[in-house]
Amino acid sequence: MVGFNSPRNEMEALNSILTAIAKLDGEHCSTTTLEELRVAAVNLISELGKKCEEESKVVTRSSCEAEKCLQQWGEDQGVKSQLEISFIISPTNCINFEGAGRGAIARQDLRIGDIALEIPLSIVISDDIVHEYYMYSILEKIEGMSAETMLLLWSMKEKHNRDSKFKLYFDTLPEVFNTGLSFGMEAIMALDGTLLLEEIVQAKEHLRAQYDELFPSLCNDHPDVFPPEQYRWEQFLWACELWYSNSMKIMFSDGKLRTCLIPIAGLLNHSTCPHIMHYGKVDSTTNSIKFPLSRSCNAGQQCFLGYGSFSSSHLLTFYGFLPQLDNYYDVIPLDIDVASNEDCADTDPTPDWTSHMVRGTWFSKNHGIFHYGLPPPLLDSMRRSRNPSLQSMTLTPENLEIELDILRDLCSMFEEMRDGLGDPELDNRETTSCDVKLAADFKDLQRRIFSSIVASCQAGCELVECELQIYTL
Repeated sequence: MVGFNSPRNEMEALNSILTAIAKLDGEHCSTTTLEELRVAAVNLISELGKKCEEESKVVTRSSCEAEKCLQQWGEDQGVKSQLEISFIISPTNCINFEGAGRGAIARQDLRIGDIALEIPLSIVISDDIVHEYYMYSILEKIEGMSAETMLLLWSMKEKHNRDSKFKLYFDTLPEVFNTGLSFGMEAIMALDGTLLLEEIVQAKEHLRAQYDELFPSLCNDHPDVFPPEQYRWEQFLWACELWYSNSMKIMFSDGKLRTCLIPIAGLLNHSTCPHIMHYGKVDSTTNSIKFPLSRSCNAGQQCFLGYGSFSSSHLLTFYGFLPQLDNYYDVIPLDIDVASNEDCADTDPTPDWTSHMVRGTWFSKNHGIFHYGLPPPLLDSMRRSRNPSLQSMTLTPENLEIELDILRDLCSMFEEMRDGLGDPELDNRETTSCDVKLAADFKDLQRRIFSSIVASCQAGCELVECELQIYTL
């Protein structure tokens, strides 16, 4: 039995069925049967979508002047869009415009398979564009210089180019991205007790080291190409955040996977149950990138894109938000020493560490005895450490005592992790600072995961104790 699933995975499976039906249609199959199966799959996708609706409110159907200009420019360049960029209020927004963030709204009812957006390659920003600029002749001579770094440096300069082909695109970009990489000291300290604190610090140190390798030497050697006022650390970090939060991996017709900025498409928001999931390949027939729907989106409804299978910590660090819906990819890493009791009896026991990923137990469908909503590999490794000869799980007193021992150990571990996050009452909830709010919300998410595991362990102990009582009667 599968213990975990995610809305995205379910939607992937159902869309695969629809694809298979489309291929079989007209072959040696009953048309009626195929149609019944297609309708059933579409209905299941619709039901899934209803369960995953995200709370949001459109402030205005009209976007601000910069977005209007960008959309018009895109249409003039050949963009085909069934979407309109609007300001939207949702619990995950922490941006500007009176608390609203930008998002894409369906102009009309869109169904599975409809193309919500089509972007011609002529306005896609990829590594090829750097080759057109003089800076490329300088950068290509630097050992270890990657295409991604070239694009960062190009973006820093192009942002200030009034004659740029992409000026209208750069005009829509924020001055501050508010990702975890830009967290202030108060927000960083608010993450105390989480692994994310160390991850953000290490990420910024890596970027700073990368910057220091390039500057000020590039400015000193080529001040006309790399003017110092355009290549400060703050501007480098801005460019990094731009590419982290807005870029997409696209497979081109030549088989090369490129990191790209795609004007207009970058304004679509992420969801763990998105309307659009498959968009990472150039259509060689139209020489464009198409964004087809994997589930329907009604007129006036926000149309979501799937950025990828990312944890909330990754989304906060590199995109600057936390998902509104439960995120299947939020896991707690757990390293445990599963050396058997026989090993421990040695005079010089060698630790046997294993790594596991533990989700919030609300994702699990099986909370019965021997399962408890916890990952089977974790439970099995802990069982083997206590009884290496264990072959199968049966309701015997010996096995039940092992279960009780495991559950109590896990409960103690995760209680300690939860307590290490500090008292939630002491978190700063009155601040108007976006980064501090995000840090506090992330901590709450961690507490929720830890608490669910503790509660499942405690419930599991009660189950096992009830079974043990039968043997003592």
